[in-house]
Formats: sequence, C-alpha cells, structure tokens
Amino acid sequence: MTKHYDLVVIGTGTAAMVGAMRVRAAGRSVAVVDFRPFGGTCALRGCDPKKMLISGANAVDHTWRMRGRGVAGDARIAWADLMAFKRGFTDPVPQKHQERYSERGIDTFHGRARLTGRNSLEVGEETLEFSNLLIAAGAEPRKLGIPGEEHLVTNEGFLELGDMPKRIVLVGGGYIAAEFSHIAARAGAEVVILQRGERLLPQFDPDVVGWLMESFRQLGVDVRLETTVQAVEQTRAGFRVHAQTKGKAVDVHADLVIHAAGRGPAIDDLGLDAAGVEHEGGRLKLNEFLQSVSNPAVYAAGDAAQVGPPLTPVSSHDAKVVAANILNGNSERPNYRGVPSVAFTIPPIAAVGLTEREAKDQGLLYRVKNQKASDWFTARAAAEPTFGFKVLVEEGTERVLGAHLVGPNVDEVINIFALAIRHGLTADDLKTTMFAYPTGASDVGYML
Repeated sequence: MTKHYDLVVIGTGTAAMVGAMRVRAAGRSVAVVDFRPFGGTCALRGCDPKKMLISGANAVDHTWRMRGRGVAGDARIAWADLMAFKRGFTDPVPQKHQERYSERGIDTFHGRARLTGRNSLEVGEETLEFSNLLIAAGAEPRKLGIPGEEHLVTNEGFLELGDMPKRIVLVGGGYIAAEFSHIAARAGAEVVILQRGERLLPQFDPDVVGWLMESFRQLGVDVRLETTVQAVEQTRAGFRVHAQTKGKAVDVHADLVIHAAGRGPAIDDLGLDAAGVEHEGGRLKLNEFLQSVSNPAVYAAGDAAQVGPPLTPVSSHDAKVVAANILNGNSERPNYRGVPSVAFTIPPIAAVGLTEREAKDQGLLYRVKNQKASDWFTARAAAEPTFGFKVLVEEGTERVLGAHLVGPNVDEVINIFALAIRHGLTADDLKTTMFAYPTGASDVGYML
C-alpha cells in the first residue's frame, strides 16, 4: 500500500518531534517512522535516564562528603531501586510520544525505514512517498574494528543493567566514559578507563579537566591514558581486554566492557544511495540549510546531521531550522554560537564558547581569569574540593568569549555565560547583575 505525505520523518527523538510538530502545525501531512520505541536517545537511552542515575550517585556522594560535617550514618546506592526510579521516567515515554503524534494527526509507523527512490521509502509492507524527508535517526556507537567487538555493551546496555558488575572496563575517554565511571564506582564497581588519547574529555579545557581528574583519583577510578584497545576476549570468568600502552602490552580483566569510544550518525542502513543522497565517511553531505546537496527533498537534523555539537538542544534547534526551510523555502541557517556543554561527572564540568587555542587561532586579543577556587564558599558549603574556572574576555569590547568551569552547580552556572555569549552581553553586564546570594550564579562576577 502506498501513502503520500508532505513530510516523512525518520526517527522519533528530539529533532524528529520538533520538526514533525512544526510542519504539522502548518497544516501539512506528516508521518514518523522508527524501528525502536518512540522517544529517541535522549529520553530513553541517553541524557535523561543517565541524569536519573546520577541523581542517586550525587545524593550518596554528598552524604559521604558531609560525613563528620553534621551528617552521620552511611549511604549507598541500592542499584535495583535506582534503576526502578529511572524506569519510572523512561517506561511511559514511548506511549506518551505515540499519543502526542496521534493527537496532532501525525501518522506513525513502527519498523525500519529503507529508502527506495528520491521521494519514497518502505516500512515493512508500506510504501511512503514524500515531498520532503527529515532524517533525524540519531547516532550509534562507532565501529571499533577490533576482534571481539561484539562483546562490548553500549550506553543502552549500561542503562538497563539489572545488577552492577564487580569489574567494569570502559573503552574510550569522552562523555560516556567520564559519566558512567562516576556512577559505577559509587555503586561499588571497580572501574578502569582505557583512553587512546593523552587525556580524558578532550572536548573540554585541559586545565579544567586536570582539576576534575582529582575526583577520579579520589573515587578510585583507574584511568589509563595513551592506551589502545586491540581485542576483547571472552573468558570463563568474564572478559579479557587486550591493550597496548606506550608500546607495552597489557591485559585488563572485566565482568563488563562498555563501548565509550564515540558515536556517529545512524545512517548506514537507510539505503541512501537509492535516494541519491550523497554521504562520505559515515556523514551526510549537507548544505548550509541542513539540506542534502544531492537530493533537495531531503534534510537532516541533530546527531544524524552532525553539523553542530551532538547535544539535545542542538537537535531541537536544527529541527526548527529545517521546519522553517521546508515551510518557507531555504532561508534559515543553524546558529551554534554559545551552545553550552556539560559532562555530568561528580562534580560536573561545563564549557561554552571559545577555548584559549581557538581564541589564539582567531587572532583575538583577550584576557583570561583562571583559578582553582577550592576555598570559595560554593566549594566549602558543598564540601567539594574540586572547583575552578577559566573565563576569556575580549579586550576592548569586553565580550565574553568563553567559560570553562568545574565544580558544584556549574551545570547551571554555565547557562549564564551561554546567554552572554549568544546575545553579546559584556563582562560588565554580568558583573553589574545582582544575583541571589549565596548561589552558584553569585560567583559569576568574581570569575570575570
């Protein structure tokens, strides 16, 4: 059976939802397709459920830090209960999404989408023709190309663990490795991170990451840098991870090995060639309007597009741009200025704007205020020794160029710097703002 739509969306995550709803609100016919439960990565397999687990880890960690400072007794993570808490959020999501689409007259199809022509795709026995297609299929773990790769679990597997294994190895050193290691270690696991690069979290300022590494050491997380994983072998007792560190072979034993080595657009199985959609190196070739350079009917947003940072707010922003271009003709371009990023370690690390290297490469004249501030009230009140900041301000204009923070509350405070960068506020604008005190935001003036 063949059906025609003004827009077909592949995926049901943030970008898909925003794009579908906006085009449908304009009176166009819309359908969404997903072979997974409706809701996408963030709501079901990523940021939201992860943050639910971190809330438990945070509560336990705060209790530990306050021991002897007015708080008595022990605290521990009851993993099964924490997972039930997480499922209380995630389990209703697919049905809620299904209902939202249905209420707005958006048709839904469950199954794998396979493009069959420049304006058509198949889902099971159904053929869907479209005037426009939005690829919002999200991202998936990158292939490692090593023997035994099939033994690694992804972020999804970790977020569904019934029990916490005793020994965990994380392959990679980005967001997933940093965040999951903090959860797992506080839940009682022995954690090893094997990172090919020279440091963890290469997306963040190296000085600020250096301060954060204190928390890994205190937690007992074994971080091994410049270590390349070569194979994963299943044994009678679990797994043996074969790696090489600075020319020396090493083996690490584990009960669970987690893929934390990066993600890429989930586009390999869509049949892009049949639709004349050009791609290279696992990425779509798009123009400045997030439109395919070779098939003007096709657009992409979020992690599938991988033009902006791989963050949920970017997915929403991309979808708004695509919807406007579909409805009004190509006129909108994405603007990724001042997009904040946070790794929810304990404490969190956050960044927005330019790094020092980027500011230098652009030939900007700027000053830097850089301080480890463990003696500030914010750190002492939380009994958290890891606290510091690096802020860049342009000389002459006083524009805030970049902010790099680690410590209590920085996952919220970074948004103030993001607001300043995106809307051109100056350091004086922030310093003369009266923030509630004592709060994390009240530190901002002293960071400038």
